Amino acid sequence: MSTFLPAAGPFIIAFWIILAILFSRSPQTRGFVYTLMIFAAVTTAMYYPQYFLRIGGFDLSNLITPLIQIIMFGMGTAMSIRDFYGVIKMPMGVFTGIICHFTIMPLVGWGLAHFFNFPAEIAAGVILIGTVPCGMASNVISYLAKANLALSVTLTAVSTMMAPFVTPFLMRWLAGSYVEISITTMMWHIVEIVIIPVAAGLVFNHFLSGKLKWLDNIMPKISMAGIAFIIVIITAHGRDSLLEVGGLLILSTLIHNLSGYGLGYWLCRLMRMKEQDCRTIAIEVGMQNGGLATAIAKSMGKIATIGLAPAVFGPLMNVTGSLLASWWHRHPPKEKAVSLETTRL
Repeated sequence: MSTFLPAAGPFIIAFWIILAILFSRSPQTRGFVYTLMIFAAVTTAMYYPQYFLRIGGFDLSNLITPLIQIIMFGMGTAMSIRDFYGVIKMPMGVFTGIICHFTIMPLVGWGLAHFFNFPAEIAAGVILIGTVPCGMASNVISYLAKANLALSVTLTAVSTMMAPFVTPFLMRWLAGSYVEISITTMMWHIVEIVIIPVAAGLVFNHFLSGKLKWLDNIMPKISMAGIAFIIVIITAHGRDSLLEVGGLLILSTLIHNLSGYGLGYWLCRLMRMKEQDCRTIAIEVGMQNGGLATAIAKSMGKIATIGLAPAVFGPLMNVTGSLLASWWHRHPPKEKAVSLETTRL
């Protein structure tokens, strides 16, 4: 980026910041402020990567894993054992959602990696973001989209717990020709990065829920700051690769994300599922746990290459997810609209 417009950096950074300030003044656009600040941070990392690589002799990428563990702990504190009851209450929706999530996104990622002919490690990253579980942000998007929030939370919880078993096998199958994949090593890393912190968060929520209000209030802010910092570090480390394939990677990521929404929604429609459930599964399929994908890339020692697709996917899915939620919010599900009308009568 700085090769082409070396003097434009400060102006582009200022543009994103000013746009974020303007958006913060309207309730309709306030939800995009965080993503705009991410764009400002990423632009800063692209123009001035030297400030985000290391401090003294300390490599800042070493902070990625502990930050993600903190984020996963925060995810656990926002969950409870009741979130898993949906498997019993909504077995069809949960089964369909999990199957769609762990088939559509991995296979679309594999197809895009082949179609765009990315370098091997970049291609592996595109596949990786498709093999991880649902992202926590999907629950917020489902709520805004008037989808089935209970189903959304259950799908996120179940897919997260399945990740140590499903993600390594999918990566070995679909990305094994690009990079070496050790199933057992990846399984342990996922347990270490996700399952243990989430389980600790669940225990914390069970025994201390509501007793430490300051922690409940600060955890979302810590998570947002942590995600932003991780994306900046990855961008700085992978700057050269991004300059080489950045445009195609963004296009590939957009297709990947939108394919998840579209295929997830219409497959459920073909199965004649309720509109609310169709929306929920579309969102759960299209929105991925980029933090986990990033941590896996770090554990493989490939943060500057395999980690790029997750770094691009995260901010992009928040933009598309917010737009989709806004559209669906203005068009409530027909069955819900009928129910509301009946209540009025």
